[in-house]
Amino acid sequence: MGFMNWRVKSAEVLHQGGVIAPDERLPWPQTAVMGVQHVIAMFGATVLAPILMGFDPNVAILMSGIGTLIFFLVTGGKVPSYLGSSFAFIGVVIAATGYAGKGANANIAVALGGIIACGLVYTLIGVLVQAVGTGWIERFMPPVVTGSVVAVIGLNLAGIPVKNMAASNFDSWMQLVTFVSVGLVAVLTRGMVQRLLILVGLIVASLLYAVFTNGLGLGKPIDLSVLANAAWVGVPNFAAPVFDGNALLLIAPVAIILVAENLGHIKAVTAMTGRDLDRYMGRAFMGDGLATMVSGSAGGTGVTTYAENIGVMAATKIYSTAVFLLAGVFALVLGFSPKFGALIQTIPLPVMGGVSIVVFGLIAVAGAKIWVDNQVDFSQNKNLIVAAVTLILGTGDFTLKFGQFALGGIGTATFGAILLYALLNRDTRTTAPGGH
Repeated sequence: MGFMNWRVKSAEVLHQGGVIAPDERLPWPQTAVMGVQHVIAMFGATVLAPILMGFDPNVAILMSGIGTLIFFLVTGGKVPSYLGSSFAFIGVVIAATGYAGKGANANIAVALGGIIACGLVYTLIGVLVQAVGTGWIERFMPPVVTGSVVAVIGLNLAGIPVKNMAASNFDSWMQLVTFVSVGLVAVLTRGMVQRLLILVGLIVASLLYAVFTNGLGLGKPIDLSVLANAAWVGVPNFAAPVFDGNALLLIAPVAIILVAENLGHIKAVTAMTGRDLDRYMGRAFMGDGLATMVSGSAGGTGVTTYAENIGVMAATKIYSTAVFLLAGVFALVLGFSPKFGALIQTIPLPVMGGVSIVVFGLIAVAGAKIWVDNQVDFSQNKNLIVAAVTLILGTGDFTLKFGQFALGGIGTATFGAILLYALLNRDTRTTAPGGH
């Protein structure tokens, strides 16, 4: 199997509900449309993360495209993944910069230095994994741990669409209309339309929203003035890093969370595709680490393999790496287009929220699928306790502070799962309450 040498599957495979493997692709037109869907799937979170940190969203979009292409090259086009803004950096960047939460981050430079340091640590872990294998990581992170961490990534994000993306009762109903629309597309349609369930559901819900608001005056109408006034081409606001000792110590440890995320994501894709991607784990860590360093060098956020896009793969059963090559190119081009950023901003927030509910839910279920596929034995107390505690720590956003350093929900859940498993992995003969 040569580099960028995909076996072409006919579009007829879609109508028969077939799977497109990482080393296969559909004809280029369908592959391109799938790439667009993946760009849209990652867009909400990849733009939200820099906004929460006071970074430029267009730089983040551009760097997500460049990062995805770096990851594609480093993994030899073997691992289907999209790299977008990581939420794991938000807490530590705010702590390092003292960002007040509105407008541009005046201290972005010190955060970028920390992000580069984190990327370097992550890359070195990748080099070690490539040299000696993943055995040492898997001893600390068996399927019960990785499944829990993947599930938590979806569950931890649940509050964003439910609490923050519906300002009124009407908005909540529109979220419901959106995820029902996506569900109906997923179940009632066939072929390419079914594979584009996120994109088609989003368009249907946006049109319904326009009818209810712009037409019937029920909610906040869609405003197209920002789109009309935006330039087609423009250079985003690049920024240069500064290396500050305190910021480095705060931000570099995020590499451990990124390792757990990436490991969990690759385990999820392995489970979905039936292909053993573990041998590319070191390369995947290096690709992600290098992409984070490049992003931090230009004013972008740290990046990670994106669970949103894994959710889309789970729904579409299209795992072709060709899709992510094109998605990366699209994002790179769109990073230089304020018009595209404005177009995405015209998507009503409740509609984006409804789509997020579906995608985040698919991530959580992907974690459960790791348990099922690896036949995790929940009659063993250690597995039961590790999964139970991890899910609640992550979902409840349990936070621990170490001086200036705050470890939020995904972090406490990740480290908690690893440490708890190491502590409890003593006697495999114990059974769950009520077990035999």
